[in-house]
Amino acid sequence: MPEQVTLRDEPQAEESQAPVVAVPPRPQIPLPLQWLTYLLLMPLVGIATGAFGTLSLLVGLWDGTGRQQHWVARQWARVLLRIAMAPIKVEGVEHLQPLRRSDSHRPVAVYASNHLSYYDTPALFAKLPFQFRILAKASLWKVPFIGWYLQRSGQVPIDTGSGRSLIASLGRGVKTLDSGLPLVLFPEGGRTPDGEVKTMVAGAAWMAIKAQVPLVPITLVGTYELLPMHTYVLRPRPLKLIIGEPIDTMGMTTRDADALTKRLRQIIHDTYIAETTSAEGQ
Repeated sequence: MPEQVTLRDEPQAEESQAPVVAVPPRPQIPLPLQWLTYLLLMPLVGIATGAFGTLSLLVGLWDGTGRQQHWVARQWARVLLRIAMAPIKVEGVEHLQPLRRSDSHRPVAVYASNHLSYYDTPALFAKLPFQFRILAKASLWKVPFIGWYLQRSGQVPIDTGSGRSLIASLGRGVKTLDSGLPLVLFPEGGRTPDGEVKTMVAGAAWMAIKAQVPLVPITLVGTYELLPMHTYVLRPRPLKLIIGEPIDTMGMTTRDADALTKRLRQIIHDTYIAETTSAEGQ
């Protein structure tokens, strides 16, 4: 399954954001855990990804709505979390009910999450209780098998090659929202190398405002410690996915996108720091 990616807008001026909180250095990984990951856990992750990816391609031959392929992706994600021995707790599910539309019964909104690890995508697929679409690099549509899966399952291609292509890509995201499907993305544009919440770009806020749907902050906790960037050793631990209160965009214009993005980032940052501080104190 391809990793979710997000937009990277034109370079922005340095923003005044929350103070950076020092992240402790990564703990030394015990040698037995390294061998367990290399010899068993990572091979199992590869086998599961290949098997479910093949199944998804087969299902895609007749599944024009992407519903069955999404179900396959959810099973893949749950298996990966079991392999990693990483149970995940979800908080804030009650915030989804008011967002459900009578026509689609889905909580249509733009869901924006912090990005800590490759395991963020399985966490979202496994625990968000509704069908959604992700954003992926347009270049992936040219890759055999992966591109076929993305096309058949209705994911949204993002081309950041120019300002015009970026706006066109954002427009495709808005059409997806207008059709009654939620969007999920990582506004930081990539994984954090140090566990800190990075600067976010305004694509998520822009689409939410343009479609006049809520912007929902999602905070992932624990995936950085489970599998940090540039490492390949799983460190089993419990995870948490926190669905924040939706931010209403009714009446906003796209000129409000930057301010809304700062507000989004602040909510996710504060939630993440509160959770990690609480965990350290236990």
